Amino acid sequence: MATFRKKPVEIEAWQWDGNAAVAARPDWVRAGGYEMTTDRELVIPTCEGVRYAAPGDWIIRGASGEIYLCKPHIFEATYDAVRE
Repeated sequence: MATFRKKPVEIEAWQWDGNAAVAARPDWVRAGGYEMTTDRELVIPTCEGVRYAAPGDWIIRGASGEIYLCKPHIFEATYDAVRE
């Protein structure tokens, strides 16, 4: 069996803090028109369907512009900061 290593790819990510203020969101998140529910979840349409981000979750824009969610413990284990 062959062994492979995942290629390094830079992504944009924003950790949602539960703040309802649209101004606190990056431009690419504001452009997505994501809405907050009454349960303090952010509704995120992804290629896998609608997902609900809880405060602390990371919203990621991938290399091809796709949007997806990542739980904090997975994000910390997977990503290193490149620049702020």
